[in-house]
Amino acid sequence: MLTLMAAIVASMLYVPAAILVTLMCIATGVPLDIVVGFGGALGISSGMLAWWLLVYVGAMTYSVFVFPWSERSDGFARGKD
Repeated sequence: MLTLMAAIVASMLYVPAAILVTLMCIATGVPLDIVVGFGGALGISSGMLAWWLLVYVGAMTYSVFVFPWSERSDGFARGKD
């Protein structure tokens, strides 16, 4: 459940983060392919995958520390038995 939730969060954050990075590159005059490819060390596709994995690791770390794993929270109220 943890990995699935982190993957969903990383995928949701990927596009807004990419737009923000693109706007910052335009504002500073830095070529976007240099940022995406980690300074030319990776290609565009592998660089995008690497950026997604970095966002995924951040989302996974956030999920581990913030989500209340000890409680069952599926949205349905249960009576005390």
